[in-house]
Amino acid sequence: MQRQKMRSGQPRLDLEGALIARDRVGIQDFVLLDAFTSETAFLDNLKKRFNENLIYTYIGTLLVSVNPYKELGIYTKKQMDIYMGVNFFELPPHIYALADNAYHAMLTEMNNHFFLISGESGAGKTEACKKILQFYAVSCPTSSLLDSIRDRMLVSNPVLEAFGNAKTLKNDNSSRFGKYMDIQFDRQGEAVGGHILSYLLEKSRVVHQNHGERNFHIFYQLVEGGEEETLRLLGLERDCKHYSYLVQGEYRTVRTINDKNDWKTMRNALTIINFSEKDIEHLLGIVGSVLHLGNVQFEADRDGYARLSSKAELRWVSKLLGIHVQVLQEALTFRKIEAKTEEVLSPFSVDHAIYARDALAKALYGRMFTWIVNKINDSLENLDSSKKTVIGLLDIYGFEVFYVNSFEQFCINYCNEKLQQLFIQLTLKSEQEEYEAEGIEWEPVQFFNNKIICDLVEEKRTGIITMLDEECMRPGDTTDITFLERLEERMGSHPHFITHRLADQRIRKTMERGDFRLLHYAGEVTYCVVGFIDKNNDLLYRNIKDMIRHSKNGIVRHCFPPTEVDSKKRPETVASQFKSSLAELTEILMAKQPWYIRCLKSNEAKQPGRFDDMLVRHQVKYLGLMEHLRVRRAGFAYRRRYEVFLQRYKPLCPATWPHWKGVPAVGVEKLLIHLGYKEDDYKIGRTKIFIRHPKTLFAIEDAYEICKHELASKIQAKYKGYRVKNEFQKQKEAATKIETCWRGVQARKERERRAWAVKVIKKFIKGYMTRHEASTTDNSEYLTFVRHSYLTRLKNQLPKTVLDKTTWLAPPPVVKEASEMLRKLHMRLLVRRYVRGVTAQQKAQLQLKVVTSELFKGKKDSYPQSLAKPFADTRISEHDINANVLQIIRHERIKYSTPVVKYDRNGFKPRPRQLILTQTAAYLVEETKIKQRVEYSSLKGISVSNLSDGILILHVAPEVKQKGDLVLQCDHLFETLTKLSMVANKRNVVKVVQGSIKFDIKPGKEGYVDFSSGQEAMVYKAKNGHLMVVSTRSKSR
Repeated sequence: MQRQKMRSGQPRLDLEGALIARDRVGIQDFVLLDAFTSETAFLDNLKKRFNENLIYTYIGTLLVSVNPYKELGIYTKKQMDIYMGVNFFELPPHIYALADNAYHAMLTEMNNHFFLISGESGAGKTEACKKILQFYAVSCPTSSLLDSIRDRMLVSNPVLEAFGNAKTLKNDNSSRFGKYMDIQFDRQGEAVGGHILSYLLEKSRVVHQNHGERNFHIFYQLVEGGEEETLRLLGLERDCKHYSYLVQGEYRTVRTINDKNDWKTMRNALTIINFSEKDIEHLLGIVGSVLHLGNVQFEADRDGYARLSSKAELRWVSKLLGIHVQVLQEALTFRKIEAKTEEVLSPFSVDHAIYARDALAKALYGRMFTWIVNKINDSLENLDSSKKTVIGLLDIYGFEVFYVNSFEQFCINYCNEKLQQLFIQLTLKSEQEEYEAEGIEWEPVQFFNNKIICDLVEEKRTGIITMLDEECMRPGDTTDITFLERLEERMGSHPHFITHRLADQRIRKTMERGDFRLLHYAGEVTYCVVGFIDKNNDLLYRNIKDMIRHSKNGIVRHCFPPTEVDSKKRPETVASQFKSSLAELTEILMAKQPWYIRCLKSNEAKQPGRFDDMLVRHQVKYLGLMEHLRVRRAGFAYRRRYEVFLQRYKPLCPATWPHWKGVPAVGVEKLLIHLGYKEDDYKIGRTKIFIRHPKTLFAIEDAYEICKHELASKIQAKYKGYRVKNEFQKQKEAATKIETCWRGVQARKERERRAWAVKVIKKFIKGYMTRHEASTTDNSEYLTFVRHSYLTRLKNQLPKTVLDKTTWLAPPPVVKEASEMLRKLHMRLLVRRYVRGVTAQQKAQLQLKVVTSELFKGKKDSYPQSLAKPFADTRISEHDINANVLQIIRHERIKYSTPVVKYDRNGFKPRPRQLILTQTAAYLVEETKIKQRVEYSSLKGISVSNLSDGILILHVAPEVKQKGDLVLQCDHLFETLTKLSMVANKRNVVKVVQGSIKFDIKPGKEGYVDFSSGQEAMVYKAKNGHLMVVSTRSKSR
């Protein structure tokens, strides 16, 4: 809202105008509805907003959500950012606003909160729970650890939905179990852990589904989306019609569900939640074994007892569970009866065998689901013992009414009755009691208290659950019909209980003889008692338990501990377990601050944009929304303690600012009168101020925000005036005091500094004296200083190149070993960088230079000067070689050519020539003709001097000599000899000679080349007849 400056006499008008301007379509908060007692007006406002795709509306802080059955684009990251840290009524209603307010209330008050999300099956409760989780995942502070926790919280949903959700007649993704999740936060508001409680998984769905329904999603995901190898290992086929447990509802595919994609999502989620590959293998083994169990068929033998029709499916069950097939067969066809000191095997009839098979399948799946929940809790567990606050999310089955309602619907609707009772206690009833305690007069709101229905179901001695348990434990022939007869006997006069025998003629036409009807707060529901006894007992024969605990499947073995088989105590019935769980859940919720989300179905057909007035009216009625609205309007929407209210808003009134010394209630009343509010807008209680309309409170809050800026300016002006007025006196008086104090402070600081310096120096000297000893308390800090100092200096003086091997900083003894390791690591890094920067051309040059190094390094004076000169591929191009010569030698492939000076054998006259190296021979060419050809095979040696001259002598084998050895001078000596040695593969024949070199002028006649150093390089024939080569001295590198 655009805020304006508050002017005297008209602040309230501007603020209220801005508040009302927020309601663009309909009324955003039903508390502001004029005809708040009219159900028609309530529905009209709801429908008006729904038609504009506004699915959220408030009743105070209660959120009403209408399922649109389509994507609206209102759950983006941008939307989350908008609702973070904003006042509750400042933006249009949204589930993010509720989540954000609960979160900040938790941080401010450091107490626990929970969301009670209620509504029919298919109204969107599970989706609402997901949206809250996603909001906290984005809005809470983050770190790598916290991201991991939040990821696990989010991905736990696909896993729990896969194993705990199924398609029903009313909902394609119906939760067939109850879930309560606590999100744990630390003092900084970071999500640090979580915990999940599950309630009453509908295990009977594993073995039976009504027409138009499906089994749990995981079975279809595995069969349709599982990898071929996975299915092969589990012995499954990619077709649901092959499995008895998947075809009873005749509804294998659902338009709104993609089983293949959901399989990938679920499979990835298991990894994130820290399920090991072994866990997943065992988990899928149980799922596969349940499918195979459903295909195990029995037939009667000639004595009427059950026997297997085929062992094929049982073998797969045996393999997947790790139980011997014979033991498994015996457990499914015989019952072990203990008679004092002996055990007797009693054969099953076909019906009993089928019961045992289905009981095993349900037990395996049910306990596996409990194991999954515990595994998820382990991954979300926070081991920090510091205090944490929590926000709970209760996502539990909605009220269900099917064509045939059985034991599961009875338990689910009982749960909804308890939640409605909790809602009554925490909202309607508590509101009235609080107002009466505060002494505020108001018109009491009449509401339906469903305690009478809860007592009918759960009363300790006379409730339906108690009588069901008694019938299950009663010896003799007990059936579902005898249970119904006992109900009629005990509850015949109860106003909310009807049976076929107790009903009048008109009602009897709508009921079967095995039915009973309960008048729930949400309406009448008829239950068929068939199966109540068996489902409540949920018994697994002892010999089957004994057999299954020996399974090699780790999860199965964990779920069936030996202590359970050894115990002789009768297991608690399903209804009693569920009743206890609900009592514990109620106790948990009563200790937390509630936030309510009421989810409504817009229509039964799940069609986008369709609003069914009758259906919505029915839901509004049984969810108690009108009663809640009447309480909010007949009572007051908001309340605060006087002290808190006055402490915050006292700047708005001159009489209460800056300090109110009277009774807080009187101060609050003066404040509201000053703001111009009427007596109808608020009431003064004994300890609290009660405000009727949310807009009143919000207007006060906006006025406070404006007032803060004005107060800041006034305080600043007063403070500046006070300082200017007293500045001179203060300065004069303070100068002496400051000087005295400053000298004292400085002296004390100097004394402390010196004392500290003495300690440090003594410790440093002692550490220096013992620096060569093992680390002790005396020298540990000194050694640490030495290490730190060395590493700091080393960081700035690291060698920059591979060739720099002298600048490494000399280390002190304490880090000598570490220094050497660091030096080697740094050298490796430099070498790696250098090698990575070498191109293919540079690499070839380096390879040639390596060969040159092997031949001449440390042997010839001019070698160091040649290092920086790159080698060329050739020194004479083919265009510069005579065509006739080229024609003769082309077939041998020219590898290299260079100009040389050839000295005659007689007289040593220099003659320019071309030295051409081919693949097989070296050619000495004079312009248009080949003067000499030397095959590499006949080349017995190459001699050069150790000085800096360019003379080389090719020694040719005697048997092939025609003209004698060759004496050549080459400006590119190292390049030429390197190429020649590599092409001719004659590296070992290159000799570096000191002094004179003898060569053959012709066969039988020898000549000499003498080498010496001088001021000027020259080659001439000496008086002794030798070739004299004088070279300059090379400069040392």
